[in-house]
Amino acid sequence: MLLMIKIDFLKYQNKLKTRREDGKRFLFGTIRRKYLVLQPEELVRQLVIEYFVEDRKYNKNYIAVEKLLIVNERRKRCDILVYKKDNSLEEEVNLTPWLLVECKAPEVPINEATFRQIASYNLPLRVQYLVVTNGRQTYCCEMDYEKEDFTFLGEIPTLVQS
Repeated sequence: MLLMIKIDFLKYQNKLKTRREDGKRFLFGTIRRKYLVLQPEELVRQLVIEYFVEDRKYNKNYIAVEKLLIVNERRKRCDILVYKKDNSLEEEVNLTPWLLVECKAPEVPINEATFRQIASYNLPLRVQYLVVTNGRQTYCCEMDYEKEDFTFLGEIPTLVQS
């Protein structure tokens, strides 16, 4: 059953930095540390990142934006990929892909095609959580690879890192 999560992403809008140049509006991407052309999908992506950092307490250093993936020998870029520390190796700290996000512009509906897209991006990653959002509708599911199943969650999980 689809379980939509209610998140007021707009409450993080005051955290975003914008500027106008040559008649165009730009938005500062906190992860990539540069100004990007302000597009509706980019606004959603930056609001989600602010939510992750402010509300879910994700470490910015463990968030990748527009990460290159190879899916069925094709180059793709995922919107947001959150990593977690894997301390299973005593001497080394590994980062493991943990949560994958697909962002859409607010006017783009979240539908079966959106879920197929994020599922294909997840093929090489096998993350624990998938999130799709257009800023108005947000869904999160936890993957169970052993049972080849997933469960929709009522909230986006927190990630406790040392």
